[in-house]
Amino acid sequence: MKVIGVIGGSGLYEMDGLKKVKEVKISTPFGSPSDAYITGMLGDVKMVFLPRHARGHKFTPSEVNYRANIYGMKKLGVERILSVSAVGSMKEEIAPGHIVIVDQFFDRTKGRPSTFFGKGVVGHVEFGEPICSDLSGVAYEAAKKAGATVHKGGTYICIEGPQFSTRAESNIYRKWGVDVIGMTNVPESKLAREAEICYTTIALSTDYDCWHASHASVTIEMIVATLKANVAMARQIIKNAVPMIAAERTCKCASAMKFATITDRKKIPAKTKKDLAPILGKYLK
Repeated sequence: MKVIGVIGGSGLYEMDGLKKVKEVKISTPFGSPSDAYITGMLGDVKMVFLPRHARGHKFTPSEVNYRANIYGMKKLGVERILSVSAVGSMKEEIAPGHIVIVDQFFDRTKGRPSTFFGKGVVGHVEFGEPICSDLSGVAYEAAKKAGATVHKGGTYICIEGPQFSTRAESNIYRKWGVDVIGMTNVPESKLAREAEICYTTIALSTDYDCWHASHASVTIEMIVATLKANVAMARQIIKNAVPMIAAERTCKCASAMKFATITDRKKIPAKTKKDLAPILGKYLK
């Protein structure tokens, strides 16, 4: 059975249309996930939904426990994650209300735990292509089917927040050639790769950041109005995407950790092996 995870960003705190719905609380060695996981069936596919900021939007981007969130997804058997995120547009052609299926990240966060490694085990995972091309292709086709104005590919710059950018920062980021700006998909995407979970972002453009003449400053009121329409579209994209996802994975995500660990297996502490069993267990035997 396919198990598809959905991480909902700002405005997307629940999934409608699920049958046999349950709430599942997961404990992890990295603390508590953002909220209880909502599991259910969408047709013949098992879905696992998690609101990134918790129901009621309680956590800032910096406070989200990304390691616990991804670890919990792994424990629940999730093999693919559709990440839904509100973003600012850094290009004229990506108007508020548009969807971007990004394919690259630029990390400008500060001090967020971004790996499951440590505590006696060292590893390095490939991240040159941070998005699963198979899954992003499905998301793009699903967005077109939903009638969205969708852009295929693009670079997502992830800032620490929770403040929006200064105009100077926004203009510098534009010179770097980025396409959208957000606050959450790093380290989420890095951890998904270490967990061997296919990951793609459905980025919902809500504003032009503060670089645009018509958006001298970004306000919550401006964002929320666009976000409501975007979230409805995101739900339809997810419903379209789920049956299009193949049962078996043929991408490299499924074996991303095969050669990642470089620590002598005999030197890895027993507790670390136990804690990382869902992530590394099959490679540490």
